[in-house]
This record gives sequence, C-alpha cells and structure tokens, in this order.
Amino acid sequence: MDRIKSLLRQSFLAFIILSSAGCRSGYNEVFKKTDHQISPVPEPATAFNPKTYVCYTTDSLKIDGKIMEDYWQKAKWTNDFVDIEGDLKPSPLYKTRAKMLWDKEYFYIAAEISEPHIQAKLQQRDTVIFYDNDFEVFIDPDGDTHGYYELELNALNTVWDLLLTRPYRDTDSYALDAWDIKGLKSAVCIYGSLNNPSDIDKMWSVEIAIPLDVLSEWGNKPSEGTQWRLNFSRVNWKTTHLDGSYSKEINPETGNPFPEFNWVWSPQGLINMHYPEIWGFIQFTETRAGENNVDFVKNPDEELKWDLRKLYYAQRNYAAINGLYASLISRLNKQSDNPLNKSICIQLTPSGYEAYILSEYSGLTWIINQHGRIFSTKN
Repeated sequence: MDRIKSLLRQSFLAFIILSSAGCRSGYNEVFKKTDHQISPVPEPATAFNPKTYVCYTTDSLKIDGKIMEDYWQKAKWTNDFVDIEGDLKPSPLYKTRAKMLWDKEYFYIAAEISEPHIQAKLQQRDTVIFYDNDFEVFIDPDGDTHGYYELELNALNTVWDLLLTRPYRDTDSYALDAWDIKGLKSAVCIYGSLNNPSDIDKMWSVEIAIPLDVLSEWGNKPSEGTQWRLNFSRVNWKTTHLDGSYSKEINPETGNPFPEFNWVWSPQGLINMHYPEIWGFIQFTETRAGENNVDFVKNPDEELKWDLRKLYYAQRNYAAINGLYASLISRLNKQSDNPLNKSICIQLTPSGYEAYILSEYSGLTWIINQHGRIFSTKN
C-alpha cells in the first residue's frame, strides 16, 4: 500500500512540473469515452455540514451489548438519527443514537435502537443484512473516499462485513464480501422479545469492537487529533404480522414491499450511503472519557476537498452528455446550478483528468481524479 501511494505521489509531482506554467490542459479537449459508458451521478441535496464527534479513550470493554460500563456512561451520545435525505423527509418514527470510544487495540461503537417490534430472520454471516431491520457502520479512515469499510448487523447479531475499493458510482468498484474483519467482536441485547408480535418491545442495543490493526490497513491508527470519516445507518422496514410471524408490508399499487426507511447520523442528502464525502467526522483524543472536554477542530482543507468533489460531480455529468471531460471551469459552470471554485486547475490526461487546488492553510495541494479519489501532495 505504501509503495502504491509513493508511486501516486511521484506521478503527481511530475504532473505539477508539467503544469507549472499555470492552469492549462496538457491535451486537446478531445478525450473520448472509454469502453464503458460514462454515467451521470446525482448530487447530494444538502449543504456541506457533516456531523462531528470527539472520540475519547477507555479501558478495555466487555462486549455484551448492554452498554453498562462506566466509560460508556461518560461517553456522549450522537444526536438522534435523521432521515438519510435530511430535512427533505420527515423525522424517523423511532429513536436511534450511538456512542464511540477507543483504546490502543479497538475502536468501540455502541448504539440504542428503539423499536416496538424487534424482529430478525437472517442467520448466515455475509448475507445481505439490510433485508432485515439492521444497524450499519461505514468507516473511511484516510478520507479519500476509496478503500472503506462497511459493517451491518441485525437483532440476531448476524454480521455482514465488507471492504469497498471504491463507491459503487465509480468505475471498477468492487465490494469484497469474502473479506472479514479479523478479530471483530459484536453483541446485541434485546429489551423486550425477539420475533414475537404479541407484545410491545422497547429497543435493542448493540456493542461493537473493531480491531485498529484492521482499520489501519486503509488509513492511519488514531492518535491525538486524528480525524476519520464515518457514518451510521439504520434500515427499518414497514412490517405486518399474521399467525405469529412478521412479514414486510406490501404496497398494493406495486405488489412489492414498501421501500425501507433509512435513518442516519449525518444526513446524506440523497438515498445512498455510498457517498463517503458526506459522512460525518470523528476526531480521536487521547483524553480519557469523563476527564476533560475536548473540542472538535475543523480542518479548513475539508472545504477545498468539497470544492473538488463538486467539480467531480460536474465533470461526470458533463462527460455523460458530451462524451468528454472539460478542461475549463467555465464550461462546467454553464451546466451547473452551483458555481465551482475558480481556483481549481484541471489537467486532462489520456484516461480522464486530474483537478487540483492549493491550500493556503496547510500548504498541501489537493487533487481529485476521474475516479473520484481525493489525495494530497506537499509542495
């Protein structure tokens, strides 16, 4: 992995030297479509304002699903989850919230999932768990939107863990189902009964411990001030019950189950969790939970990265119509409702483009390419 990153940096430094005379294209704007169709992408209907959370340290925790340890009591809850589209949709029917802690070995997650009828059917690992009501975790430790982790579990504590090389919207993306989180610990506690329609339940709670050695394969291990991108999601289906068992409620107009509810920590602005650039931020601190309050520190470079992401959306949609990528911001602005940052430079390449912008805050040059990956180099 380090060798790949080194080669990418060397490639980009050569590109910067070639482009040192200013923002100009190294190729005439005649880039043709590759063998696959360039498809448009929807843009999130939300301002860039991800939720934030400060994650404190703890002693080793017993994973039993009960969230009873003293350190859990000292950790703060996230805000209650909202609809995945944010203010575009009504508030969720049921309450969901989460907490996070860490030590030198594990990243810990706890969640409370209010539900009057707790139900689950899937029992085989790595089945598509969101066909049940579930709780989901998405983690991108290095924030480049590529190489991120997804974990889902239901009230039976059946787990689906997978590694995604890229978001599904990007070409050559793969979801690696065969990949497992080695050393994963998870547990569920039911406050009520499971799969019993005759009573009203309170909630189910979840505890998860993910080894940091696994998460650091695609990012750095936590230390003071380290920030990761992360989001939580809860899938909830409309269900009915007959003869003592639950089933999905059918929409009489379509003959299919009603669409599931998607409730999340940090709203996505569209019904798609695989937009890592919209996920929330967690900031690690070596302060122990309950000792001192640590403020979240916003990184000004994140706004520049968001400017690059908006350019990525515009380039994809421009290429879907015109069959080529634009070398000028002005051309993209003609078909965009949101003006792009004019400080961004675009360099067309034989396979697509790279766009870059210099941060006056950090001194880093931030780059995005046609695959949507964001990375940086030091000038």
